[in-house]
Amino acid sequence: MKYLCLVYVEEKILHALPSHERAALSDESMAYCDRLQKIGQLLAASPLHPVETATTVRVREGKASTTDGPFAETKEQLGGFLMLDVPDLNDAIRIAAHFPAARYGSVEVRPMKELGCA
Repeated sequence: MKYLCLVYVEEKILHALPSHERAALSDESMAYCDRLQKIGQLLAASPLHPVETATTVRVREGKASTTDGPFAETKEQLGGFLMLDVPDLNDAIRIAAHFPAARYGSVEVRPMKELGCA
């Protein structure tokens, strides 16, 4: 079964970390992803650029509009994702719980639909 793990963090907390701690967190995350990929559980993963680079697109009455930034005002921002292929939800939760950024924010685990685009 495929699961998408959405990693949420408060960017200001990450930016407040000393540079050596941010580098260590990044290195730890990369090593964790490498291990998951080698055993076939990680299909894709990527951090995202800061929330200031986001653009939200809406279509109303046939007209597209764009807004700078994310759609929702929250303390935590979507910082990246992991796409997993594991037997069940318990495995996905275990992997999410060990992802280093979970110590600073949260990881939302959601099953993916196998067919379709939306």
